Amino acid sequence: MKILVTGFKGQLGYDVVREGIKKGFNMIGIEREDLDLTINKDVNLYVSKLKPDAIIHCAAYTAVDKSEVDREGCWNVNVEGTQFLATAAKDVKAKFIYISTDYVYDGEGEKPFVETDIPNPKGYYGLTKFEGEKKVKELLEEYFIVRTSWVFGINGNNFIKTMLNLAESRAELNVVGDQIGSPTYTHDLAVLLIKMIQSEKYGLYHASNEGFCSWADLASETLQQAKKEVQVNSITTEEYPTQAVRPKNSRMSKQKLVDNGFNLLPTWQDAVKRYLEELHQEVK
Repeated sequence: MKILVTGFKGQLGYDVVREGIKKGFNMIGIEREDLDLTINKDVNLYVSKLKPDAIIHCAAYTAVDKSEVDREGCWNVNVEGTQFLATAAKDVKAKFIYISTDYVYDGEGEKPFVETDIPNPKGYYGLTKFEGEKKVKELLEEYFIVRTSWVFGINGNNFIKTMLNLAESRAELNVVGDQIGSPTYTHDLAVLLIKMIQSEKYGLYHASNEGFCSWADLASETLQQAKKEVQVNSITTEEYPTQAVRPKNSRMSKQKLVDNGFNLLPTWQDAVKRYLEELHQEVK
């Protein structure tokens, strides 16, 4: 199977390519310098020449705060880029996975969101990701849409790396404790996506590591496992203002994975443990 992966230099795209190679697939990972997804004719030409069996669309404009200002740039990548790529996939009859986000929900309440809940994004980033979902549904009869949250991986910057870096110079850290969700180790999500793309179990899924926590919980667990003696103080969202609204409830039900015969991802604590081991190996 020949699989095209966008966003190869990002956390998820990098691990998807690694996992696909491990499974013996012909993986083509591309970045913006290889193909500008916002130029329709270039996308059509590239995909029609390559003729992939599947496309896993990991590339996105993910600068959540910046998107509130650079709305055109965000829309062009997340909506138009997705539209162009999905159209090209249809033309060559390639399977298609679109990576979406917990930000499509309004973050209200405390119950885990299920796939049938109606999205109501509060920020522009979430809006564009939801509009991207709609383009995929309009253009393709068969598709995978996978909503994930709080990703961390070996390739790129993320919350865990930030906490480890800050712990080198600070005795205590103030971290938001009233936003609840599930961290996602990109290695674990990549394993699922490669299994998914080999199936015909199309549809909309939620996928993240098992269990829920706050950002403060994630920081505490990370620093404890890394044996860093740093105090983590839980603060409110209001005490850490950001340009874009962050959802307080990012809990998502993953029951649909189970119903369709996919394995749930390991617990987030286990994911943190393995991720720290991977980071340690890279330093050696």
